[in-house]
Amino acid sequence: MYLTTKIKKEIFEKYGNSATDTGSAEGQIALFTFRIKHLSNHLKKNRKDVFTERSLVRLVGKRRRLLDYLKDKDIVRYREIIKDLGLRK
Repeated sequence: MYLTTKIKKEIFEKYGNSATDTGSAEGQIALFTFRIKHLSNHLKKNRKDVFTERSLVRLVGKRRRLLDYLKDKDIVRYREIIKDLGLRK
């Protein structure tokens, strides 16, 4: 499995407030970004996998909504997470 609890803890430690803070917007955005990268690589090899494509589109939408929320709530945190993850608008 590509997403183990160890990897999740590392992501939440780095981007969230702590390893157990799974509810922070930054932690969730980082987790979604990790999953999006994995699914994108999978789709490059398996172009006809429609279910994975649909899941990828849903994850991108979720991440976008969280980024919009963070942008409205605290623009400084938004800019930091965009810079750290290497995302673009």
